[in-house]
Amino acid sequence: MLMLLIMPLATGVGAYYISHYLDQPLFSADVAERWHDDVRAQQKELQVLQRQADEEVRALTLRMADMQARLLRLDALGERLLDVAGIRADEFDFSSAPAMGGPESHSESMDMVYRPPAFVDALGELATTLERREEQLNILEGLMNNRHQERQASLAGRPVLRGWLSSRFGRRTDPFTGRLAEHKGVDFAGKEGSEVVATGAGVVTFSGERWGYGNMVEINHGNGLATRYAHAKDLLVATGDIVRAGESVATIGSTGRSTGPHVHYEVLRNGQHINPEPFLHRPR
Repeated sequence: MLMLLIMPLATGVGAYYISHYLDQPLFSADVAERWHDDVRAQQKELQVLQRQADEEVRALTLRMADMQARLLRLDALGERLLDVAGIRADEFDFSSAPAMGGPESHSESMDMVYRPPAFVDALGELATTLERREEQLNILEGLMNNRHQERQASLAGRPVLRGWLSSRFGRRTDPFTGRLAEHKGVDFAGKEGSEVVATGAGVVTFSGERWGYGNMVEINHGNGLATRYAHAKDLLVATGDIVRAGESVATIGSTGRSTGPHVHYEVLRNGQHINPEPFLHRPR
């Protein structure tokens, strides 16, 4: 009976001491210290992330301010260009966004889980506005370039820098035969070797000697217009050259069927001779 009582008691006491000295407790001081270390490391990472986020927000703020300043400059430049170009302001309204529309797709109508912050939306809208302004300015620049090219190609002014009108367009007495003949251009007398200039921008389609004209330059100005500069002493351009209005193309001479130093100036529209005099009085 005594052994039966002692054996369970000894087993229980032994099991308690074994579990107390051999098993590691679940919440010890070492475990708590390791947890504190992990928390401190996470706090440091959080501080680093917070500083990075603050720097990115400051950078985005600076970028937004720069984009707003660029937008103001683009608007001011666009309005100034409209005034200079003489284009109606309602054709390019820089104060309002371009009209847009279209049906909504199913994917766009669904609510998205992620919503970007407000400043990201503001940056996106500002970037879109800048792109639209740049597109408007590009279109305006293209219109101005086209108008500039049209002005350059249109004929204006005299073909000489120094000289005087010695013979007009139309019927006159031929200086060689003495009979009435059709004069298909105008003549400007001047000092031999003086400059002969193009009255409009274009492409040189002929530069050489032609019967009756002597040394001659012919320029195609587009839109069916062409000009000829005849009796030159020296030719300063070659076939295929691109010339600007007012550029020297030859020098005054007396080659071909000529009685003295002058330039014979012709204007052709769609291959037909027209009176050059209306173009002579236009300001270049």
